[in-house]
Amino acid sequence: MALNLEKQLLFYGQYHHDPTNIAIHVTCVPMILLTGFLLGTNTPALLPLPTWLTIPNLPPNLGTVATLVYSTFYILMEPVAGGLLTPLLLAATAYSKHLTTTYGSTANYIAISIHVVCWIAQFVGHGVFEGRKPALLDNLIQAILLAPFFVWMEVLFFFGYRPELKGRVDKAVNLEIEKIKKSKAQANGTAVNGKAKN
Repeated sequence: MALNLEKQLLFYGQYHHDPTNIAIHVTCVPMILLTGFLLGTNTPALLPLPTWLTIPNLPPNLGTVATLVYSTFYILMEPVAGGLLTPLLLAATAYSKHLTTTYGSTANYIAISIHVVCWIAQFVGHGVFEGRKPALLDNLIQAILLAPFFVWMEVLFFFGYRPELKGRVDKAVNLEIEKIKKSKAQANGTAVNGKAKN
């Protein structure tokens, strides 16, 4: 997987162009990511750190390590957007550790419930609104890493961030979607360019 932002946004955008499906993803993807981090905060520290190097609620457990991996990937992908997202992810992970420490299994049960409901909503979004299988069925790792960043970029694009990039990605996504539609039409023996297939 190349760290080419435009290429990655094109890959993910091909699977997410319906406004309703995008809205479902903007809501559900952060919940899936953050509940995943919350569940990861239940693990013990993966390596011991001296007290002076320990950050409250951010021990080096699976949740914190996953947050750092995602954040590093995002900063390498797009330094400004990744840099803006990293403190939010770290704060959410620290708060998640606070929740699991304070509420224990109750926090975990709620997180698992939210996690499952959000996954179901996304599959419904793809099946009902997008009419296309989810990206994770073509490239699981790429989709799982990219989904939260794609959502973050959609939010930033909404507020006017890098309009030239958004324009190029939207144009490329629309071209790819047209290719997919033509390919499906030809495979199904339906009309192509207004003419019935022979």
